[in-house]
Parts: sequence; C-alpha cells; structure tokens
Amino acid sequence: MAAVAESPAAAAAAEDREPQREAVPGLESQRRQIENGENGRGPPLRAGESWFLVERHWYKQWEVHVQGGGQDPSTFPGCINNAELFEDQVNWRLKKGLVEGEDYVLLPAAAWHYLVSWYGLEHGQPPIERKVVELSSIQKVEVYPVELLLIQHSDMDTAHTAQFNRTDSIDLVLRTAQEQFLVSPQEETRLWIKNAEGSFERLCNTRVTVLDAALQTGQVVIMETRNKDGTWPSAQLPAMSSASEEDEDFQGQPGICGLTNLGNTCFMNSALQCLSNVPQLTNYFLKNRYLEELNFCNPLGMKGEIAEAYADLVKQAWSGHHRSIVPHVFKTKVGHFASQFLGYQQHDSQELLSFLLDGLHEDLNRVKKKEYVELCDAAGRPDQEVAREAWQNHRRRNDSVIVDTFHGLFKSTVVCPDCGNVSVTFDPFCYLSVPLPVTHKRVMEVFFVSMDPRRKPEQHRLVVPKRGKISDLCVALAKHTGVSPERMMVADVFSHRFYKIYQLEESLSSILDRDDIFIYEVSGRAAIGENSREDVVLPIYLRERTPARDYNNSYYGLMLFGHPLLVSVPRDRLSWDALYHILLYRLSRYVTRPSSDDEDDGDEKDLEDKDNLPKPGHVAGGSSQDPGPEQAGPSSGVAGGSRAPVDNSPGPSHWPQRARRKHLFTLQTVNSNGTSDRSTFNEDTHAQPYIAIDWEPEMKKRYYDEVEAEGYVKHDCVGYVLKKAPVRLQECIELFTTTETLEKENPWYCPNCKQHQLATKKLDLWMLPETLIIHLKRFSYTKFSREKLDTLVEFPIRDLDFSKFVIKPQNESAPELYKYDLIAVSNHYGGLRDGHYTTFACNKDSGQWHYFDDNSVSPVTENQIESKAAYVLFYQRQDVARRLQPQPSLSDPPASPACGTPANFEFMDIN
Repeated sequence: MAAVAESPAAAAAAEDREPQREAVPGLESQRRQIENGENGRGPPLRAGESWFLVERHWYKQWEVHVQGGGQDPSTFPGCINNAELFEDQVNWRLKKGLVEGEDYVLLPAAAWHYLVSWYGLEHGQPPIERKVVELSSIQKVEVYPVELLLIQHSDMDTAHTAQFNRTDSIDLVLRTAQEQFLVSPQEETRLWIKNAEGSFERLCNTRVTVLDAALQTGQVVIMETRNKDGTWPSAQLPAMSSASEEDEDFQGQPGICGLTNLGNTCFMNSALQCLSNVPQLTNYFLKNRYLEELNFCNPLGMKGEIAEAYADLVKQAWSGHHRSIVPHVFKTKVGHFASQFLGYQQHDSQELLSFLLDGLHEDLNRVKKKEYVELCDAAGRPDQEVAREAWQNHRRRNDSVIVDTFHGLFKSTVVCPDCGNVSVTFDPFCYLSVPLPVTHKRVMEVFFVSMDPRRKPEQHRLVVPKRGKISDLCVALAKHTGVSPERMMVADVFSHRFYKIYQLEESLSSILDRDDIFIYEVSGRAAIGENSREDVVLPIYLRERTPARDYNNSYYGLMLFGHPLLVSVPRDRLSWDALYHILLYRLSRYVTRPSSDDEDDGDEKDLEDKDNLPKPGHVAGGSSQDPGPEQAGPSSGVAGGSRAPVDNSPGPSHWPQRARRKHLFTLQTVNSNGTSDRSTFNEDTHAQPYIAIDWEPEMKKRYYDEVEAEGYVKHDCVGYVLKKAPVRLQECIELFTTTETLEKENPWYCPNCKQHQLATKKLDLWMLPETLIIHLKRFSYTKFSREKLDTLVEFPIRDLDFSKFVIKPQNESAPELYKYDLIAVSNHYGGLRDGHYTTFACNKDSGQWHYFDDNSVSPVTENQIESKAAYVLFYQRQDVARRLQPQPSLSDPPASPACGTPANFEFMDIN
C-alpha cells in the first residue's frame, strides 16, 4: 500500500469500502463479533491482510459499554476517535513510538468496518490501515510503513513524501512516482536510490519488495524518464554534450545509425548491427516487452544488465535521432561479465555474438527456477516422439525471446564402430557453424638461388601439400629447375639475415604466407664414395661500415644489407684466402673485380713490413691489416682457440694466412644475428659458423652494384594463378550434415562396450528457427596449421531453400516454412592476426540494404553483398517476414518488398 499521507480523502475512500450501515446488533452480539467472531480479533495474522489501528482509550470505553450491557449511558464510547494517535490534524502523521496495548489496539478489516458502521468515525479523520508483513518468518502488522522521498530527475529540488509497506513492490513505488509527477505509464521510466554516502544505485528489479530492496524511511528515490532519442538523462557524459546538441534536431531513418569504434571494437560493432536488424528481436525491445521478462535471479545470467545495456543501444539506434552512438556502457558490461573481452584487443564477431545471445537468453529467461531434466536416448522410439520430448524438455528450462527467435533442433546419430550400437539424440542449437570445403594443397612463393653466379635469383610459385614437409617444397622446386632436392637448403630471410634455416623433415605449417623463403643450391651434403670431397655450407652476411659510428674498434657501426647467401666450400679449402676468392666468384654478377692498377695501389707499403700482412679478420680503424689469429683482439671476431665450422674441422682461426694483396672487403666470423659480439657465440665446437663480408663505404660504392644485386627473374610458373572455385552455401550445409569419424581427442563413450570409441557421428536438421544464423568457419585451427580461408561462398539473397536438408516430415502446403531471405551479413577483412569487421544489413522498415563500417553508414545494392569477406549470415524465414510486414491500408501506396532496393540512391562501392 502506498499513500502520500493519511488524509481526509483517504477517509472518504475508506467509507466506500465499508459495508452499508445496518441495524446495530445487541451489545453481547457486538462483543462476540469483535472479540471472538470469525472476523474478530481472534484469527491469526496472514501476510498481506489489512488491519486497522484504534485508539486504546476509545476501545476500552467500548469494552466497558458492551460488558455493562449499556446500563450506564455515560459509558457510551461515541464515534471512533484516533486523535491521540496523530501528531497533528493536518498531515495526519502517526506519532512516533506508539506501543500496541498501551496506545492502540489492532483490529482486522471486518471488525473495523463493523465498528465504523455501528459507531462511525470522527469527521475528517482518516482510517489508519496497516498491512500484515512477514519479517524473518514472523507475521506482524507494520504500524510504521517506509516513507520515501520521491524526486523527478528533471527537478531535483522538489521532493514528495509517500508511504509504502515493506511488502509493497518496487513497481508500486514506480507507478506512484509516475502518478505523482504526471508521467504517462506508456513512457519508459526507471528508479534510482541515493545511498547514505551520496552515491546512486539503480533499482533494477521492480518485482522485489521494499523490504528486499532494503529501502529505509527518509531515503531519496529518483525517477528518470527516457529521452526521445533513446538515451537516459543520467547516462549522458559531459564529453557527449556537444554531440548531443548537434544531433538534437537530427531526424533520420530509424536503425540507420553507426557505432563508434572504441579501439579494436569493430568485431563488437559488426555483431551488434547484425543483431539489431533482426526484426522480431528489435521490436521486442522497442515495445518494452523485455521489461516484464527481465530475470534478475538467474544464476546463469547477468542480473539483467546485459539485456538492459543492449536495450539501451537498440532504443538509441532506432530512435532516428543519432547518426552514430558510442557503445561505451555496453562494452564495459560485456567486459565485466566476459573477461575475454576486457581491454581493446581484436576478437571474433561470432564469439561475441555467441556470448551475447546466451547472455540475453539467460537475462530474459521466463523460467525463474530451472527444474532438473534427464536427457533420454531414443531407445528405438520414433523420431517424432523423441524430438517432441527433447524440445519440451529444452523449453522447460529455457524459454525466452532468444529461444523463440533463434533456437532450432538437431538430430545427432552416433554409431559405435565395434558393436554397432546406435545412439540417437535431439539437441537444440542457436546457430549453424558450417565448414568450408578445404583444399589439401597450398601455394607458396619462393626464391631459388643457383650456385651459378651468372644466374639471377628466380621467383617460383609452387603447389605443395598443406600438411607437407620442407622436403616436399624442394621436390616441387626440382621439377622447375632440374636441380636435385638433395642439393637444396631452405631458409627464411628476414631483415638481411637468416631468421631460420630449415631441416628437410620440418613441417611446412611453420612457414607463413608472408615469409620470404629462399632456397639455395648447394653441393652434395654427404660424401659419395671414399675419395669424394665433403663440402661445408657457410651462411654469408653482407655488412657495410659506418665510420662515423665506429668508436674504439666497436662493431656498432656495421649495418647489414642485401640478401644473405649459403655458400658451399670444400673442406680442404677452408682458409681465409680461399674463402675470399670463392665469395668473390659467387658475387661476380654484381661485384666488379678491381683492375690491375687498383690492385697495385697501396701494395708497396704492404711490402715494406712483412709483419703487417693484410688479413681479412682485422677491421679496426678502417685498416686492412690483421695482427694474425694468435693476436686477434675482441673486435676481430676470430677466436684464438680451435673453432670449427662443422664436424671439428679446422676453424677460421687456424686457416692459413693469405698472400699480401689489397681486398675489396674483409671477412669476419659473426653470430647468427650478424653481430660480432663474441659473448653470444656458442662455445660448442660443432656450432655453425656465420661469416660476414664487411665493406668499406667507398669500396662498396666503387665495386658493388646494388641494382644488379637486388635483381631477380620470374619463372613462368609465377604467371599461373591457382584459381579457387567458389562454393555454394548449400555445399557447406551438405558438408555439415556429412557423416564424420570422431577424433582421438573427442571419443564417444559407448554404453554397450563400456569404453570410449572413435564412433561415427552424423548431424541432421530437424527443426529450423525463425531467424537462422549461419557461421562460415573461415578460421581453421588444427595441430598442423592455422589459416583463414578466403574462399568465395555464394549465398542467395532470397529463397534459400532448406526443404532438402530438414529431415522432419514436412508440411507440403506451407513451403515458406523452409525458405529464408537474407537480412544481415557480418564481414571480416584481413588475416588471422589482424583484420576489420563490417556489416551489411537490411532495414526492417525501409527494406533498404546498408553497409555499416563502425560509425559510417552507406546505402548499397544487393549485388555488393556477396564477397569473400562474408563471415556470419543472418536469414529470416519467409513466413515470419510476412507476419511482421505491416498491412497497408487502401489509401497507402504499395510498399516495396522486404530487403528490396529503392530507386534513386547514391550507392557506395564497397569493393
């Protein structure tokens, strides 16, 4: 019960509830009816009943009067007078601290009405009606109700007092506030309470009582009314005020509203735009039907917060007053309830969609207390009986607008390969995740570097097994080059160095499409016959000195450039001088040999002192002198001990000293990164040596042809394009319903064999929902590879027929029950690690298709919708579309068909 205060008007209302005056019974009869009768003071208290307060002195006077039989006229009590119970006779507020039995007595409603009809009530006094409440399992009359201060958000300075019993619902508080502030019940309102510390808290669940909400006398309750643009006054941030002023007079097509990208939130925007353009769901929120179905006590839900946050977005987007909105509150709610979406990392729109559908379902589940339901196998029963039972069991625990709109039913058939036991179950689904036909081949681009220095590197496009090995890549290249796979080495080149040199048995899955793969021709790796030479393959880097940054013999001034090489060197020619000439030969295509005059220049000084023979390992101070292996300093990179390239053969520090002659470049042992920091070397004598060719800037400028060095040719195979044939959506659905064998990681437990089996499983479609979501599984994650499939899937805009896929006996008289029209598409552009999400959607009111790219919205034509980026498809059943289509009156012009293309639009070219 709510009241602004006890008033004379309440007395008049009470008289309307009283029985008509009747003949006054005898005093003994009065006593029996009031004291002991069925409607007297004797019955126990029942929650929700009304009891009335009567001033104790008047009641005692009445008792004396009836007990004396009316012999003494002075004992007649007169009209019921409760004046002593009130603080004043204006507001009729009850005095504080009244005690039952000392200040008043309690009478049930019937006894009160009897006394009023017999003796009357003092003129102008209101009846003091109170409710019976159950507090801590004890029934008691609530003499002092909760007095709340009601305030309207638009006028925070004016408060109105209203009284409520602790058993009154918050909905009654809301309706009382609406009546007090003259707000129409059709307008959407909500309540906030002001806590003692001054903070505000939403009263979300209006079905709970004042007691459950812990409201106290004197507490401030604020009512706010939703703005016409779908926002709440309390939700408008100061930073948004300027934008709100700009959009104040904006009036556009409802639903044509962008969503601001908060930072990698395009995946969320895409999912929201798709869901927002599902007519049944959007109408459900726009017409406020969700308010009656919010489930605040579901342990599997989000206390109604996800549903309310989504409702706010829908109302703003479909108000027609926004060009775009900022989904900050919704993003915060999603991150709060799903930690995987915290922060601003890129995610999958389908994963967000799955979470959102589940969250909305649980927040709007009409089943407040889920009962336990045991899943039953078919056990030979007819499919229709088992399917009906499974669907009924599902609805006993799950009943919401999401189930009504998106849920369908699978038939799952599992067969044991050993005993032949067949298990048939029917399971609900919310969307179909259909596979794309996957090719077992992949195309890889590589560069082939021949041992012949005259030949430029060749670019090849090779078709290899997707789950193949490095050896398969070599075999494929051998068909183009004629070079034996045994004479090839494969390396990943990155930033002028070898990122990795592959072994033949390694998997091709470790190579990404964007990697720069070089395949080098080398001499035979293994000795053939006793007298054959075994060669050593040396990785070679190119470096250029930067004198201005070369301090104290440091190598920080050496910069890598060009493409590295893998060079075969005969083991018996492992010397600095031999290596210099071998490398000079390998570089001969783009390195010019100096003339005889250049070679003689500067050699006379070298001949004066035999101790200053030029050695390739010394590069300090720009000199070409080498102190020798034994005197090699820290900057030389040549170890003083025995260090072998491979297989304990003589290392660079033991190579013979070369003859005196001026060199174009110097040679340096380095680590795999191309730096000369000896502390990073592996002390294992089997470590692979890396050699750097160090150039002085002037020498490089004179003798090194950079243009020729970067040149390459394209093999004929590069012109071949491996065309990926497009697939039809129906093929993907057929693949989805194909029998498959379960993997070892996911076996099935056979109840007959009493053990897990790699059974065969087949999924069939039994019942389809009103709105069918089809997820194209473009992202492939296996133990062999990770990739995104960019296959073009051809999907119909209209008349997608599922009649041949649904195995449930069909109603041939209603073919529209199996035909669907497209209403939205979530697109993904890019690869595995990055990308961008957008949306195509058909407006439910205009039938026009639009392209939603975050806060940008543009009209498009239907022939722009189908692309390789299509990721999640939304289809609506045709009978639902006809049901939702408004019936035009005779005076209305003919409406355009659903999801049609109006004329006279400027269209954006998405491609």
